[in-house]
Amino acid sequence: MSQDVTAQAPKRPLRADARRNHDLETLCAKATELAAESEPGDALVGWLHAVGAHAATNRGLGAALMPGTGAGDPTLGETCHAMIVNAGGELLTRAQQVRAVRPEVTVVQLLKLVGAIALATEHDPDGAAEAGRLLALVVDGVRPGGTTAS
Repeated sequence: MSQDVTAQAPKRPLRADARRNHDLETLCAKATELAAESEPGDALVGWLHAVGAHAATNRGLGAALMPGTGAGDPTLGETCHAMIVNAGGELLTRAQQVRAVRPEVTVVQLLKLVGAIALATEHDPDGAAEAGRLLALVVDGVRPGGTTAS
C-alpha cells in the first residue's frame, strides 16, 4: 500500500501544473477574445480585471505576477509571468496606439499592480470583488491626463 501512496505523490504537482497551465491559457485566450470584440482601452481593462479576479481567487498567482519578490516557486513565477506578459503586451500596445493608456505605462507595471492587489485581497472573504474595486481605482491612473510620479 505504501507503494501506491508513493506512486501517487508525483501526480499531484503534475495535476496542479496542468490546471495552472489551463488557467493561464484561458487568460491568454481571453486577451485574444477581448482584442477582437472590444475597443482597445476596454479590452485591456477587461483583461486586467480577468487577470485580477483569477489571481485573487488562486493563491500564489498574485506573487507569480511579480517575479523577484521571493514569494512562491520561482519557476512558476517566471512561467506565469512570461505567458501573461505576452498576452497583455498586445492589448497594451493597441490601447496606447489609440491613446487610451498613457505611453510610459508598461505591461510589467500593470501586472505588478494587479499582482499587488491580488496579494492584498487574497485573504478577504470576497477577494475577487475587492480586487475588482481596487483595480478600477488604479485604472484611472493609467489613462491619459494622469500625473506621472517622478
